[in-house]
Amino acid sequence: MTQSNLMQDLERQGVSRREFLAFCASMAAILGMPKAASAAIAKAVESEKRPILVWLEFQDCAGNTESFLRSGHPTVAQILLDTISLNYHETLMVAAGDQAEAALEDTVAKHKGEYIALVEGSIPGDIDSGYCTIGGRSALDIAREVCGGAAATVAVGTCATFGGLPAAHPNPTRALSVADAVPGVRNLINMSACPANAENIAALVVYYLTIKHWPPLDQYRRPLFAYGTMIHDACERRAHFDSGQFVEQWGDAAHRHGYCLYQMGCKGPATSQNCPNVQWNGHTNWPIGCGSPCIGCAEPNFWDVMTPFYERLPNVEGINSSRWLNPVGLSLTGVVAAGAVAHGIGETVRYRRGHRPSVDEKARVDGKEQGKDASHDEESRK
Repeated sequence: MTQSNLMQDLERQGVSRREFLAFCASMAAILGMPKAASAAIAKAVESEKRPILVWLEFQDCAGNTESFLRSGHPTVAQILLDTISLNYHETLMVAAGDQAEAALEDTVAKHKGEYIALVEGSIPGDIDSGYCTIGGRSALDIAREVCGGAAATVAVGTCATFGGLPAAHPNPTRALSVADAVPGVRNLINMSACPANAENIAALVVYYLTIKHWPPLDQYRRPLFAYGTMIHDACERRAHFDSGQFVEQWGDAAHRHGYCLYQMGCKGPATSQNCPNVQWNGHTNWPIGCGSPCIGCAEPNFWDVMTPFYERLPNVEGINSSRWLNPVGLSLTGVVAAGAVAHGIGETVRYRRGHRPSVDEKARVDGKEQGKDASHDEESRK
C-alpha cells in the first residue's frame, strides 16, 4: 500500500493525518524509543509492504480480539488493518465455512515462510475427545501446520502463551500453550495477559515494520518493551507501599485515599507488564487505578498460583520470589530481605518503619489521645 493510498483510506474512516502521527508517537513511547523515532515509524507504516497475517482462535473467549478492536481513536484496528493483510480471522472475516478455510489453506500454501501467525486461545492436547475442532480438523493439527509454515508466530493472550484458564487444574482438555503444542516453532513471541493489551500488539507489529526484526524477549519469550519491568515499579500507589500504608478492608479510608492494595491481594510485585504506563481503553484507566488489585494475569499459571485473587500472595512455588524485592524502594538487605520473602513484604515494611498506622488506625489512636487529653484537662481543673 502506498503512502497516499493509506492516508486516503484512513481519512475515509475519519482518521486525520494528525491522529495518525499521534498514533506513531504513542508507539514510539511504548517501545521506549525517542520521540524523534515517530517519524521513522510513520514512514515504515505508510510505505512498507503489508505483512500477511492469519489469526487463529482455539480455546478462547475472544477477549484478545475484543481488546484489539476496542482501543482508542484512532483505533489500533484501523491503523493495523490498513497496514497488514489480514487473510484469515474467524471473528472478523466476511467469509465463513468452506470459503473461510479455503482462504487459510491458500495463504499457507502460497506464502509459506512469509506470513505471520497469531494464535488466540490454548490448544487441546487431547485430540481423541474431539475438543475444539474446526472444519473437521483438530486445533492441534491446524496449529502445527499453520505455525509450522509461518515466518513468525505470536501467541496472543495468556491462554495461548501459558495455557491460561483451560490449562488450570484439573485441565480436562489437556490444554497446551503454543510453545508446548508446536515445539521448536520459528520466531515465537508471547504476548501474555488476559486479555493482551491492544497497544502492545500494535507496538509489536510497528516494531517489526520499522526495525525489520523482532524485539528482544524475556525468559518467557515476551517483548521486553512490554514485559521488561514489574507493574509494582511503575505503580501509582508505590509510594504508599514504601511508606507502609495499605488498604486493610474494601471501602475503608485507606482505600478511598488510594493507598497500596498489596494486603488486598495485589500481585503487582510479582507481575511483569507495562499496564501502569499504557493502561487500557485508550489510556483511560487500569485495574489498580480503579481501586482493584492486579491479579497477575500476564504470568505463567496465574489461575493456579495467583489465587485467591483477593488474598495477599505468600512465597508460592512457581513464582520467582526474588522479584518481590526492590532495593531502590525498600532498601532491604540480608536478614531483612529473607524475612520479607518469608512473611510478606507488607508486614516487614510496616514493622521496619515502626508500624506506621493505617488511616483507620490513626483515626482510632487520635480519638483515644483526644479522650486522654480531655481527662487530663478535667483533672487539672479539679
